[in-house]
Amino acid sequence: MRSPRSSSAKGFDREIRERLTDSIRTKERVLEKLVPAIERAARLLIDALEGGHKILLFGNGGSAADSQHIAAELVGKLIVKRRALAAIALTTDTSNLTALANDFGYDTIFARQVEALGQAGDVAVGISTSGHSPNVLAAIQAAHERGLKTVALTGRDGGPLGRMADLAITIPSDSTQRIQESHITIGHILCELVESHFSG
Repeated sequence: MRSPRSSSAKGFDREIRERLTDSIRTKERVLEKLVPAIERAARLLIDALEGGHKILLFGNGGSAADSQHIAAELVGKLIVKRRALAAIALTTDTSNLTALANDFGYDTIFARQVEALGQAGDVAVGISTSGHSPNVLAAIQAAHERGLKTVALTGRDGGPLGRMADLAITIPSDSTQRIQESHITIGHILCELVESHFSG
């Protein structure tokens, strides 16, 4: 007779394989559909940084973590030593975030920072798996008003975010997990391309 532990382990094996397969298939769809958009995004970032401008990144939850991750790779390094590149995640200053949420409302926490820090020629990167996050949408609107270029990393049908941004990279999936996995893969690719250019 099988122990409960061995039966459970077999069930996990199947589930793990299903999820890995789903992740691989999602990335295959990204490969089929999104290479031109990823290349355009890389060129936008490179052009901005070459012009002495900066990258502002923002999102909620896992997308906040991706914003910080990408900004850290640009300021620091991914693979090779090169000059520091100007990137700021608008998700990290707890005093700003809590004051803005308390005084103006949560939907303003990124837009207000874009108003304070964004300049024409900068690039604003809004990350939202659904494309419906009100605070990300507000920040993209603020970016347009200040003359920033805008990039959206989103999923599903892109939502309003995909339609608002100058360039949308919309992951063809309805699964938040698979969308987030593709977002950080694309984030790493963008950082590699930017780093290659500036270390070239």
